[in-house]
Amino acid sequence: MTISNYFSKVLIANRGEIACRVIRTAGEMGYRTVAVYSEADAGAPHVNMADQAVCIGPAPVGESYLCIEKIIDAARRTGADAVHPGYGFLSENPDFAAACKEAGITLVGPPVSAIALMGSKRQSKIAMEQAGVPCIPGYQGDAQDDETLIKEAARIGFPLMIKASAGGGGRGMRLVFDDSNLAEQMKSARSEATSAFGSGELILERALMEPRHVEIQVFADTHGKVVYLGERDCSIQRRHQKVVEEAPSPAVNSELRKQMGEAAVLAARTCDYVGAGTVEFLLDKDGSFYFLEMNTRLQVEHPVTELITGTDLVAWQLDIAAGKPLPMTQDEIQLTGHAMEVRLYAEDPAQNFMPQTGLIQQWAPAHGHGVRIDDGIQTGQVVTSHYDPMLAKIITWGEDREEARRKLIKAVEDTTLLGMHSNKAWLAAILQHSTFANGEATTAFIEQHGEEQSLQPKEPDLALSGLAALLLRDRNTRTSAWRSTGGNRFESKVSTSDSSQLLTLTSSAEDEWQVIEGEGTAQIAIHQRDNNSCLCSLNGIRQTVRFSCSGNDLWLDTGDSCHVFQDHTLSPARASEGAGSGEIRASMDGLIVDVLVSKGENVTRGQTILVLEAMKMEHPLKAGCDGVLRDISVASGEQVKGRQLLATVSSEEAA
Repeated sequence: MTISNYFSKVLIANRGEIACRVIRTAGEMGYRTVAVYSEADAGAPHVNMADQAVCIGPAPVGESYLCIEKIIDAARRTGADAVHPGYGFLSENPDFAAACKEAGITLVGPPVSAIALMGSKRQSKIAMEQAGVPCIPGYQGDAQDDETLIKEAARIGFPLMIKASAGGGGRGMRLVFDDSNLAEQMKSARSEATSAFGSGELILERALMEPRHVEIQVFADTHGKVVYLGERDCSIQRRHQKVVEEAPSPAVNSELRKQMGEAAVLAARTCDYVGAGTVEFLLDKDGSFYFLEMNTRLQVEHPVTELITGTDLVAWQLDIAAGKPLPMTQDEIQLTGHAMEVRLYAEDPAQNFMPQTGLIQQWAPAHGHGVRIDDGIQTGQVVTSHYDPMLAKIITWGEDREEARRKLIKAVEDTTLLGMHSNKAWLAAILQHSTFANGEATTAFIEQHGEEQSLQPKEPDLALSGLAALLLRDRNTRTSAWRSTGGNRFESKVSTSDSSQLLTLTSSAEDEWQVIEGEGTAQIAIHQRDNNSCLCSLNGIRQTVRFSCSGNDLWLDTGDSCHVFQDHTLSPARASEGAGSGEIRASMDGLIVDVLVSKGENVTRGQTILVLEAMKMEHPLKAGCDGVLRDISVASGEQVKGRQLLATVSSEEAA
């Protein structure tokens, strides 16, 4: 077969798991690969996986991964004649696509015109309506002043979705139930969109309540052929960020699949599409579906499609970019079995899912038949505030949906990430929830079930706290043949972020302990221990607990829960910085993008004082008590460190 567009070296203009994913397939296909990296990513796995790597600047994305000139220069310097953009960053940037074309570099993606059209929710919706693709009623006009938008919102009716026209990933998106805070939400959406995408243009849409989010994977070649590879159900979302993805959708039958697939193909043909794309729809309860947007790139959740179709979509991308025809016709594409995926995030569900940073002390992904892990991290790597908090994807395949779900629960619980809080236990709890197990989850799942006890972080029981006390007491031991030392009775005060416990531990036999707290007792037996795992019996149940120590912190992972303990046995008592504190501290490293209150103003508990931008999201920092803002030490535009004191509220009654 003749190659119409020859290239031999591919630069991957991305980082993390998707960079590793593309490098792996490109290398298997015989292409040389080039990684780019920021100074913060110098030791990241994708850098070492590639044949060559080029540093493209400091950690901030605007000075590295979003800098078109530096990416093009890296391609020129290394002789890369093709660029794969992955997802995020420059993957849907028409200026980047144009720069690649001008430089004579093949972009593994669609043409500039398609990226530009589908990159605008406003323009793409107009085009889809004209083409006959079903669309949600709304407003996508040129006028962007508040007066016009407020008037159009009243015409459309509430509930209403505000969306950044250039947006994605939930940024610049707000659900509004009435006009009382419409102006405020538009301002917030516009600000977030401008920061994330460089455009504050908005569209308005009627909000469908409790729909499913179903998307169709399409592929088009340069020979006029377009196919769809089934659907993915991405209904479970938090803040419009997908949490669980599966294929096929439990709500789609073969007839509906054909209707949605043909609509997606029509959308692709309308913009003369080439390569991998995803047409996203909202599926209403009555079976009606509406165009949401088209993502002109590979999706985060593409592995579930690969597993049920037996394809490598990155290989398809590279072949189509080289000018080859699609490898399969529509009739040849068959769906086999069921696949599910969850996204592992560095975030703390117990603290309103606040993104986390820090050193990865232990990373041990699950493995097994039908289990796939797409990651881009390693033990010893530092997770910073500069990038998205997604660390890895855990994916499984089964003969049917229940087998895939069962395997995924086990794979999530068997994956170990220590050194920072993650959403691991929360993901496992969602997968076990009856609504999801029954295939009934909609986009309202988190809103409806998020406060249920089964989805709340588990508190450590007395046995686990006792194990923490033992491991903290002996954390300086370095031999693998570990034995508890120092007598057969001791007291220990161990603390988590929420509570402290004063424990008495008594040894009844070698490496067997009774833990006492008040009237509560627990039994511990330690059978074997090395530097990162402990085989033990907790109240008679034998299990392996993974752990890591750093300073005074001990991380324990039991599979279905993960906790960090500190030893405060010898620490003096000190005031809590919990609820009611007048101190407002940075929740993590980031950029102050807005200061909403001036020194001397009265504030109320829960009122937003500052807005911190980190990990591509805006995080409100709120007052912990009523009072007067006595001091504020930062201004908009300043970089701050995690736990830095930013402002102080005096709880004394204002005069």
